[in-house]
Amino acid sequence: MGNQIRSLQPGEPAPDFALPAANLEGTVSLASLRGRPFLIGFFRGLHCPFCRRQLGQLSSLQPALRAAGVETMAVINTPVERARLYFRYKPTAVMLLCDPDCRTHRDFGVPRVDFLSSDSSERTEWPSRATMAQFDAARVNPTGELDKPLQPMEANCVLNAKDGFELNEADKAIFAKHGTQLVGHFLVNAAGIIGWAQIEARDGPNDIGIFPTAIEILAVADSLGDRTGANHAPALQHDLPKRPGS
Repeated sequence: MGNQIRSLQPGEPAPDFALPAANLEGTVSLASLRGRPFLIGFFRGLHCPFCRRQLGQLSSLQPALRAAGVETMAVINTPVERARLYFRYKPTAVMLLCDPDCRTHRDFGVPRVDFLSSDSSERTEWPSRATMAQFDAARVNPTGELDKPLQPMEANCVLNAKDGFELNEADKAIFAKHGTQLVGHFLVNAAGIIGWAQIEARDGPNDIGIFPTAIEILAVADSLGDRTGANHAPALQHDLPKRPGS
């Protein structure tokens, strides 16, 4: 058992992708972004309150990132129809792409957790091989909103209730199939080469929900822009899909 996925590292080329957009018309591909640095985050589905909060942070950072010449996008593990419905009421400035099968997550090497059976003799190796006991023992409070650190699934339920977020059938199906997907962030330069990568919870389940801070993202974006001339990059908006109604 185990899903030995190797995460892509700085210096490696970003893999090709073409995904439907939830808040733009059409699809967005690696080819359509050529010549422009971009930050891309790979998230769980809308059922994850930590991911929804990180999308909010990325949306607030989007003007500063664009000023640095960096496009901002997020890939969520949600069907496009469900995402369009949700973000009609919760709009985001981030270019929002949908991958309900997590294929692009895998192409970039963003791992998921596989649980060993209770009678397995395999050695654990987080996150590719973990025990349910290891996961159950984890306690998280990454945003500081909880009264105390909670087991990750319990924390999900508490924050979803706080948000008034109810999972629909599409959310439940995604959670059942991809509930242990982890999150990854990558900065890709104008030549399509990864300049920075960050994977959630590399050191264990107690770090689930801890994502790069705004300061960290802006620092690496500025560094990437300095190395590629991104601060002087053209907008290239004519190469990207238009927002509905624009």
